[in-house]
Amino acid sequence: MTRDEIEQGKGTKAGPQAQRFLGFSLGSEQYAMPLPSVREVIAIPEITSIPQLPSHYLGLMNLRGQVLSVIDLRLKFGIKADRTAETAVIICEIAEQPVGLVVTSINSVLAMEESEISPRPAIQSDKPAEYIMGVAHSGKKLILLLDVSKLFNLTEQTSIKNATASLKPV
Repeated sequence: MTRDEIEQGKGTKAGPQAQRFLGFSLGSEQYAMPLPSVREVIAIPEITSIPQLPSHYLGLMNLRGQVLSVIDLRLKFGIKADRTAETAVIICEIAEQPVGLVVTSINSVLAMEESEISPRPAIQSDKPAEYIMGVAHSGKKLILLLDVSKLFNLTEQTSIKNATASLKPV
């Protein structure tokens, strides 16, 4: 799915104040991220693993001559990560670097009015969830809205940047 296809958002009913999101699944849970954060969506490619990294950091991939870090959001969030035909990679920018985020499946482009979005809930946890920017209501389902810029802490962002900074495909 290219940037143009994503932006077209076929099937969305966007009003003048609607915000657009890319909806996806991590396991059985529904998530979405702001459409402007998404560069493209691709099928899961061949990934070269790098030893001694956290389990959610799958390694590196080559996207049309550019080396990108690949991170499995399911593993980062503690969700079982089975690979299926629907498994996809969302290409977005983190720490000024293009990064591939592995998700269970892509659902749709969602257009949501401000009234359909609740603020981020207060979560009692040792791990703050600043990356949750709000919760959307879609029928009986709740969709967690993710702020891509806050998905990774500063240490993780530095690792992402360093992993691909000097690499070029051969």
